[in-house]
Formats: sequence, C-alpha cells, structure tokens
Amino acid sequence: MPVWPQVADELRRRLDAGKYKPGERFPAVNDLAAELDVAPSTVQKAVAALRAEGRLRTVLGQGSFVKE
Repeated sequence: MPVWPQVADELRRRLDAGKYKPGERFPAVNDLAAELDVAPSTVQKAVAALRAEGRLRTVLGQGSFVKE
C-alpha cells in the first residue's frame, strides 16, 4: 500500500482534532515530511487529496490553508 494515504489519514485526524484551525495556514510540505519521516512528494500527494476533499485550499505563493 502506498504511504501517502496513511499520511492523508494522519492529517485528517489532526484536522478533525482541531490541531489546525479553520483559516490557519497549514504546515509546509517539507516541515510535515521531516516530522512524519517521509518524502516531500508523499506529503504533496496527501495534501492534494485533502484539497480534493475540500478540506484545504492552496494559494499560489502562499501555501495551503485550512478551509473555513
């Protein structure tokens, strides 16, 4: 099984637990990759999945933000 769905599940748990508040900037891909000990591309796929679900929005040049 690919690792990115597991990373997406962990990030969903954090969002559901309120670790990242609505409107707040989501941690950078490289920071999450280092924290979770995975490749940045793995985190990028997980973030893309959360964006597709409508849980995050990405602003070019600014990063991702938790949807309000």
